[in-house]
Amino acid sequence: MLTPPIKAIPIKSTFTRFVLSSINAKHTGPKRLPGYLALACAAILAGCHTAPNQSPGAELSFAERCQALPAAGAPGLQRAEFQANQTVQHRFAPQEVLPPHCEAFGTLEPRTGIDDQEYAIGYHLRLPEHWNGKFFFEGGGGTNGNIGTATGTTGATNPSALAQGYAVVSQDSGHSNDLNNNPQASGTASFGHDPIARRNYGHASLKKVSDAAVAAITRFYGQSPRYSYFMGCSKGGQEGMAFAQRYPEVFDGIVASAPGMSLPRAALSQLRDVQQFAQLAMTPGDTSLDPEKLAKVFSAEQITTLQTTVIKTCDGLDGLEDGIISNFSACTNARVIPQLRQQVCSDAARCLTSQQVSALEQSLAGPVNKKGEPIYAAWPWDTGVGSPGWQMWKLGNEQMPALNVMLGGTATPAIFSVPPVAVAATPQAAAAYALAFDVADGEAIINATSDTFTTSAWQDISARSANLDGFMARGGKLIVPHGVSDPVFSINDTLAWLQEVTARYGQQTNSTVRVFPVPGMAHCFGGPSTNQYDAFTAITQWVEQNQTPDEIIATAGPDTPWPERSRPLCPHPQMAVYNGNGSIEDASNFNCK
Repeated sequence: MLTPPIKAIPIKSTFTRFVLSSINAKHTGPKRLPGYLALACAAILAGCHTAPNQSPGAELSFAERCQALPAAGAPGLQRAEFQANQTVQHRFAPQEVLPPHCEAFGTLEPRTGIDDQEYAIGYHLRLPEHWNGKFFFEGGGGTNGNIGTATGTTGATNPSALAQGYAVVSQDSGHSNDLNNNPQASGTASFGHDPIARRNYGHASLKKVSDAAVAAITRFYGQSPRYSYFMGCSKGGQEGMAFAQRYPEVFDGIVASAPGMSLPRAALSQLRDVQQFAQLAMTPGDTSLDPEKLAKVFSAEQITTLQTTVIKTCDGLDGLEDGIISNFSACTNARVIPQLRQQVCSDAARCLTSQQVSALEQSLAGPVNKKGEPIYAAWPWDTGVGSPGWQMWKLGNEQMPALNVMLGGTATPAIFSVPPVAVAATPQAAAAYALAFDVADGEAIINATSDTFTTSAWQDISARSANLDGFMARGGKLIVPHGVSDPVFSINDTLAWLQEVTARYGQQTNSTVRVFPVPGMAHCFGGPSTNQYDAFTAITQWVEQNQTPDEIIATAGPDTPWPERSRPLCPHPQMAVYNGNGSIEDASNFNCK
């Protein structure tokens, strides 16, 4: 449901003069606008004395205002077009018919990189005809490289931010998967061979795009947004953390799901995983890893044995045997490994081998350096270990190689290393790089600098600082949902970060940050879990109504063992505890304790 129209706010003459100067200063065409056209554009914008969801003048329609936006000096905007009844397929949600809006595309800072590739920061902006006065920044994913939908996915079952009346922007983080794609140098990750493109990917493009979007919104509607929000998962989660830490003045509320805050270190862990499970896929005499064999190192029956053992060992630790391990912190190696060892037997169709148990133990333990110190966090044992989403990253499947091979084996040499290394973007080449990599010495590579790369990959791309001084000072709010069975970014890393923030700020932490573990959930979605939840409404109510999210109600999807089951997601260190009465399928019978 859309927010009612906002009352008109008169535009001061200084704003009109600012727009007029901006038109001449920032017009992207080959020549400055003729004086009469500049005056006309300024007059159009000055006509925005009416409510922002109404036409700014009787003589101009919303569609005409949309088409005139690039000429009005919006930073980097190249084209804009009115859209009605446009359908978009969302990344984590069903397709949606979008409301009438102005769709615009822009580029910032076009340049030639040191690798002779052409770069620019591309962004995608949608401005609804019925604006609610708010701004939404849509996070990216993976290595980015595409400008995104700019619709603002707010959850699998929720209307998009655009449908809710938000002005929405998305961006490619400074490189294009179409233009910057060298198959001999990690393919779409080849932008990592350019230091500026690498820094834009890590964080630098974020503020530039946000500033450009807000400038365009202000010029289009005649007023700046009342509230601004960011929402993303994975790399998008890392972007949300980067905003809170590096650019705290931009957003009132941030939802940073499954944040890749330690991306370079997590990439080292990916390579170590490949090495551990490769031992199960390679036979004596093999000199290389066939990625297709990696997907077959566990049979379906062995995966069932693994999951059943974990559930029997840890399900009751939260006081209820329901297939959900709420007390996941207590599900440790000391509990699980002895039970898995008991599943080693001669029945190859059902039992685990001792080598499989060892590979699982080493994988979940996380990588260490040559001093035996952790490089990255360990993973908890959980019901989603072995789920399809978990296998997609760790092992792969019949349709695709393991993402740990394809992303870890291409992103690490191109994006996280100084100097960058050219590795062909094939499963075989990525697997060979992963097997040969010395993970124990990997920290030196991600922390290295050079005359060309004056900042390290860790400095450019990590977003793990406990310093939230600026974000707290502006009253910002941050919600961090994270799947306990996430196979690529460990929830233990997120919880360790939360502990560091709490050590810095004490009880003040609770008024700014809430981390919500999602038991059973894999990376961003999936797994035997209640993974359908509305963190976006929670963040807006926290920001605008000061309603602290003490729980977020979540529902299990149709592909889980218990469709429609509901549970409260609880802010760590609390967990959902059954009160002893009523159906265990109903969240109302659980409390966060």
